[in-house]
Amino acid sequence: MAVRLGELLLRERRVTPTQLQEALTYQRTNGGRLGSSLVKLGFLTEDDISKLLSRQYGVPAVDLKAVTFDQTLLRLIPAETAAKYNVIPVSKTGNTLTLAMTDPTNVFAMDDIKFRTGLNVEPVIGAETAIQEAVNHYYGAVSAPVNGHNGKSMDLVNRALEDLNLDGQEDVQIVATAEEIDAASLEKQSGEAPVIRLANALFLAAIQRGASDIHIEPYEKDLRIRFRIDGVLQSVMTPPLKFRDPLISRIKIMARLDIAEKRLPQDGRIKARFNDRGQSREIDFRVSVLPTLFGEKVVLRLLDSKGLRLDMSQLGFDTEGLRRFDHAIRKPWGMVLVTGPTGSGKTNTLYSALSQLNQPGVNIMTAEDPVEFNLGGINQVQVKEQIGLNFAHVLRSFLRQDPNIILVGEIRDAETAGIAVKAALTGHLVLSTLHTNDAPSSISRLVNMGIEPFLVANSINLVAAQRLVRRVCDNCKDPHDIPAQRLIDAGLPESELPNIKPMKGRGCERCTGTGYKGRVGLFEIMEITDSIRELILRAATMADLRDQAIAEGMTTLRLSGLLKVRDGMTTLDEVVRETM
Repeated sequence: MAVRLGELLLRERRVTPTQLQEALTYQRTNGGRLGSSLVKLGFLTEDDISKLLSRQYGVPAVDLKAVTFDQTLLRLIPAETAAKYNVIPVSKTGNTLTLAMTDPTNVFAMDDIKFRTGLNVEPVIGAETAIQEAVNHYYGAVSAPVNGHNGKSMDLVNRALEDLNLDGQEDVQIVATAEEIDAASLEKQSGEAPVIRLANALFLAAIQRGASDIHIEPYEKDLRIRFRIDGVLQSVMTPPLKFRDPLISRIKIMARLDIAEKRLPQDGRIKARFNDRGQSREIDFRVSVLPTLFGEKVVLRLLDSKGLRLDMSQLGFDTEGLRRFDHAIRKPWGMVLVTGPTGSGKTNTLYSALSQLNQPGVNIMTAEDPVEFNLGGINQVQVKEQIGLNFAHVLRSFLRQDPNIILVGEIRDAETAGIAVKAALTGHLVLSTLHTNDAPSSISRLVNMGIEPFLVANSINLVAAQRLVRRVCDNCKDPHDIPAQRLIDAGLPESELPNIKPMKGRGCERCTGTGYKGRVGLFEIMEITDSIRELILRAATMADLRDQAIAEGMTTLRLSGLLKVRDGMTTLDEVVRETM
């Protein structure tokens, strides 16, 4: 609330920036709320603050001196809870409890009291001192725990945070909000409520370790938190079960989700800006909440534009594969498909292609679900299925927008496939993704969707299948012997055996003992040549298409991986795990 109140006061010109900064400094030194600090410094009265909040949030203000408190209502809320949140019940009408609060945006307080009482909570604004006096008078002298949590809770969080081994946490601040907020005006993390500190620490640890996802998983007797790092889930901490609901509620509030809805899945987004050693970075967290047997599971996908590689030469293409891919995306029309499972790096490859094609004289339009990264100079549209704005609908609109290049986030159905194929045949370059296991099976997938073989054959320029495997850690890698027969059985040509220099990581602090750091792509590039086009027209099998593509120089996913084992970039175990 401190930042929000400060912004409101500046906007209303009730205080000067100098006075606000002085109050923030006073607050950091003496504790308490920003409003209380402003009152103690004589810059405002409590009545001024109550009226401002009432007008801003559309919540009525109440004079507690004129209220006759009902002992039955007071017994609904324990004294510790009233002091903790600085609230007091004023009246009850039907199933609604009217609650006097100093902060009508404190969703934690309202959610807690709603849970305790089983009543809906309707806030009204009361002066801070008046609420404290009423709580002390009607409940007896009660001391609120520091920051709304007792020392035991903070100790539990501190012990849990030790598991994260944060690198320079005190030098890093994180803000999640829909508005831009100056991080310098925030209180230090060490002074925040334990659950807020825990959530912030999780985000920071995930960023520092290079995680792509955070999994918060509730079970019957414990709470497990895991990070997906380089494609593999790793357990990082098991905080006390008592933090399950507060932590999940905190994340849902940050993502602007309904904390009262615990029966249905929800999706949201958090925009975070964090300051690490003087460098400011923005990262998006895509939030998915799913009800499970023992509570809500939350998965946060980290979208870090700094980690987006837009140089195709760094993605893992071999020289010939990169040449073919680059040639295909520079054709004036036709379709280029990138296939693979979720999390295989398809979006990164397509964004890299767009960055190569993004020129002032070209109109590029994308339909994505969701839009993961903002690309300058490119028109990006967020698909919204719930209002009927699906891929097919967006594609039809694109064709009336004079596009040169169209990116379709995913071809999911026959309607989208049909429009994409027609666009590719009418002078547009279309880039898209499919969920297939390899490049040749993409042809069968489109035919099975109902696209005529002659349309498929004439519209597609190239299909690229891809996977991601973990890189051997450069900091701790050593030469590693692999039996020649095992390599041959895996598919490595005998002619490559003299050139092989396999490596394996010992495990170090930089790679957290795994022996791997970062990932590299495996690519299977199938160019649609005249001979392959003829096979498609004859409804050839996937095996026939594969054999012909290999005869014309296609490197399979397995061979692409084995060549990276040869060069010491990854391990045989990684390649076998990801390819067939």
